[in-house]
Amino acid sequence: MSVAHRSSLIVESVKPHPAPHRSNFQPASEDATRRNGWEIAISGDLSEKQSDLAEALLDVEVGTSGTIFFDSAGGSAYVGISLASLIKLRGLKATAVVLGECSSAALLPFAACEERYVLPYSSLYFHPVRWSSEEDIQLEEAAEWTRHFAIIEDEMDKILSDLFGKPFAEVRGWTRPGRFFTGRDVVALGLAKLLDLHGGDVRTQLNRLRAAQTAE
Repeated sequence: MSVAHRSSLIVESVKPHPAPHRSNFQPASEDATRRNGWEIAISGDLSEKQSDLAEALLDVEVGTSGTIFFDSAGGSAYVGISLASLIKLRGLKATAVVLGECSSAALLPFAACEERYVLPYSSLYFHPVRWSSEEDIQLEEAAEWTRHFAIIEDEMDKILSDLFGKPFAEVRGWTRPGRFFTGRDVVALGLAKLLDLHGGDVRTQLNRLRAAQTAE
């Protein structure tokens, strides 16, 4: 038997190795958080978490829907405007749920959400824009900051008026000199709908409330 013949027999006797099994299971990936049903929390000081919050809103796909949970006393007015702009300009169909507090600059992204929900004890505080500086600045610079923030105050009130669908004069009445609202207050104003802490998980309640609204 020649070496070539023996080699041929060996090759013929070897069974082909089966193709590796490819599972259809796909573990949770970043895509899972980008599609509809995502959840984001806007909590704490907006100024301290600006990068993380902007990244979270940029990480979900354009035009998708999800829930934003709020518990923030606010922070920089610029951050509030930025977050609200990201929600609107990326076409996010966001549902806002206020867990505890949603005040000051945090009201801007709250207002930018298509649907807004609160709990009875939720707290929302409207007030004028404030500015402060720990630096030793010149009088002229302080005067320019004062002028600039007067403009920002007007713009924020206009944005809130537009997003809430309320007259500018009414919104201005909330922010001058400032006013606290409970969850029940903002529901009475037509700014949000009420959730029940004992009414089941948030998705069940949202589905129930949406179905009831559709049936009307």
